[in-house]
Amino acid sequence: MRTRTVSGGDGVEIYVEERGPADGRPLLLIHGFSQCRLAWTPQFESELADDFRLVAMDLRGHGASGTPRDAYADSRLWADDVRAVIDGLALDDPVLVGWSYGGLVVSDYLATHGDGALGGVVLVGAITEKGTSDADRFAGEEFVALGPGLESTDAERSVAALDSFVRLCVEHDLDDAARYRALGYNAAVPPHVRAALQGRTVDHEATLPDVETPVLLIHGEEDAVVGPAAARKHVELFRNATLETYPEVGHSPFFEAPERFEADLRTFVAGL
Repeated sequence: MRTRTVSGGDGVEIYVEERGPADGRPLLLIHGFSQCRLAWTPQFESELADDFRLVAMDLRGHGASGTPRDAYADSRLWADDVRAVIDGLALDDPVLVGWSYGGLVVSDYLATHGDGALGGVVLVGAITEKGTSDADRFAGEEFVALGPGLESTDAERSVAALDSFVRLCVEHDLDDAARYRALGYNAAVPPHVRAALQGRTVDHEATLPDVETPVLLIHGEEDAVVGPAAARKHVELFRNATLETYPEVGHSPFFEAPERFEADLRTFVAGL
């Protein structure tokens, strides 16, 4: 395991871990709302790490990255964080893999810096917009109902909402080890960060059709956080996209169905 930090947008420190051969095809893994790089542990511990250079970043406000007070609304900041990782680690033709809110961060990057430096894009249970009518339409009702608790500064209320959120991220029950591990790194994110992320208004619908790099869309058919309708919109929005749906899988295909996820990822990268 190799770790480092890079200076992202406006100088915010972005923490990065990587595993795998330094000359392998880089896969830059970008986690979702209130999570951290540890969400990708199944992939770091899989055979993917034998063949690919796996790079997982903590988004600003998450994990071991910097948690500024007011630095979350501007798409350029998120885009610059991603570019700082690509440039700082000298990632050659990386494939961006964005889960959930990570899809919005990938979209921020694409809208700001384009796709010229990328080999491909993978969006997993992802969103590409926030604060729009479609964004509201795609958000699961149970997830939306958790909003006040997720933004609360009352510890008891916040942890209860986060526990519900962690459970909502999968279709089937988590064992205690997985549940409490995820709850821990979710709880480490300050409430002001979750509020700022949820309060963004951003729409990339006008720019994403210009993306020429291949795009793989992966979505669980039972996703209760981001409805599968989002993926059906994305497959029409991107000019070069394919969609894989996972039956009996919720919001976390890479965790719930890691063997299929990793096989689909390998097939996609092989075709680039």
